[in-house]
Amino acid sequence: MKFIATEQDIKAGRTTDVYFERTRKILQAENVHKRVTAEFVVKAFPEGRTWGVFTGLEDALELLQGLPVDVWAMDEGTIFHPNEPTMVIEGDYLDFGVYETAVLGFLCQASGVATKAARCRVAAGDRLIASFGARRMHPALAPVIDRNAYVGGVDGVAVVQSAELLGLPPTGTIPHALVLILGDVVEATKAFHRVIEPDVARVALVDTFGDEKFEALRAAEALGEALFAVRLDTPGSRRGDFLQILKEVRWELDLRGHKHVKLFVSGGIDENKILQLNEVVDAYGVGTSISNAPVLDFAMDIVAIEGEPIAKRGKPSGRKEVWRCPECGNTVVLPYGEPAPDRCSCGGTFEALLKPVMKNGELVREMPEPKAIREWVLKQLKWVSL
Repeated sequence: MKFIATEQDIKAGRTTDVYFERTRKILQAENVHKRVTAEFVVKAFPEGRTWGVFTGLEDALELLQGLPVDVWAMDEGTIFHPNEPTMVIEGDYLDFGVYETAVLGFLCQASGVATKAARCRVAAGDRLIASFGARRMHPALAPVIDRNAYVGGVDGVAVVQSAELLGLPPTGTIPHALVLILGDVVEATKAFHRVIEPDVARVALVDTFGDEKFEALRAAEALGEALFAVRLDTPGSRRGDFLQILKEVRWELDLRGHKHVKLFVSGGIDENKILQLNEVVDAYGVGTSISNAPVLDFAMDIVAIEGEPIAKRGKPSGRKEVWRCPECGNTVVLPYGEPAPDRCSCGGTFEALLKPVMKNGELVREMPEPKAIREWVLKQLKWVSL
């Protein structure tokens, strides 16, 4: 594929903005070598949000590995707020400045996807969420999107390679194509039941040819106890009062002895739709709103040169530390080197969030597996709201 940057292209600095390359040439020609401190900060979140999930660190560190730089960072999956530094790089600007574009790209998109997934998780509570959005983005990005959707809180992903990399079984149901080709929801559901491995949940797609209520009942009567759920992916032009449609499906299934059949909804789902439908829905397939999530607008700010505080207008100079109370999630940003704040009002003791992860280009901490990052995200969600 012609318009795809390879890993070698990125490491060679070919995906940088040209002004960084020109800066490198000028500093080299002038023989200027200065050690700088650079912080990665989000000044404001999209759509008026007040928190985000920090991800993309592992990719950023892989790019920086081998360079004579030191890096401190929040643990991947940490929930953070505006103006809190999430990562700090120290080193000769000539050694890492050309990678600013790539590092920001890693952090901005990954954190945006993880944040949207986490918001959907907050909205859904303990209901199942599957990531269905890979088809909305370039396929080369599918594993990146699904990885960050998973650490942000979804339960499963649909893309085969993504699931393999995460150590999960892929999550999916039946496409409209199968119902259309076989000509009937019952025939499609029965064929799925005959052919697909028994450990895969049987979910009937009930919006292809007829009314969702009647297709759901036909599928439930055909499979009986083997049917796990019915999925409604009803087009927006036909939804009308979608919550009322779902309530009607639920009523009819329950009335006829199919209380075990869950309701799975997909198509145009985000955290706001989830809140509207939670009354009756058991599981969600969330696509575009996660895969096309607004990026978190990180900036790399130089805040010190040769140890002396300095920054552009509108940016506070000097390196900083972020302190957080592990009991309530309250955070405080202070100049680096100052003592920790006194005890939090809740009685908790503040802990530093920016931890050493790289020394002179060598990793000094192991990166956790996605499952562990996800568990860390879920633990912190008790501190935030939509």
